[in-house]
Amino acid sequence: MPAEDLWASFFNIDLILSELHINSGISNIVEIGCGYGTFTIPTSKIIKGILFTFDIESEMLDIVKQKLITENIHNVNLEERDVQAQKTGLADNSIDYVMLFNILHHESPLDFINEAYRILKQNGKVGIIHWRSDVDTPRGPDLSIRPKPSQILQWIDKSKFSIYKEPVVIEPYHYGLVITKR
Repeated sequence: MPAEDLWASFFNIDLILSELHINSGISNIVEIGCGYGTFTIPTSKIIKGILFTFDIESEMLDIVKQKLITENIHNVNLEERDVQAQKTGLADNSIDYVMLFNILHHESPLDFINEAYRILKQNGKVGIIHWRSDVDTPRGPDLSIRPKPSQILQWIDKSKFSIYKEPVVIEPYHYGLVITKR
């Protein structure tokens, strides 16, 4: 991870949250990979329920924990966990929204999508952002493993999900889309 200030400069956080329909109507939400808390902190202030966030790096969780203490935020459940290998550990059909932000370039992206499906309530949403591959970006995975929006749409099992929001460019470096559990 680059320095936190540099990392935060890569995202228009308010625009991303708005475009992906993360709002006060959401009760419980899952974030896979919290990093510095770039989206954790603002999302926790918007939703009315609990934000369950997972990361495989304890040092990232420590950073987010300190921010939660400093900002007196109490609706975030931090857990060190490899969600790809261990799943979330959350109950079936228990979550309103899952954030898959910059994570679908991993070896088996369908593991994340399938886990999102398992834990989502009917009509629950999955917000997806990823680094664009049509412009130069200051960070992000190698272009060869960045999924394009069309590839993500192909991965989605249409018997399980419907498209809630078609892919849209989210300046400067990302695109996003939202799918809904059928």
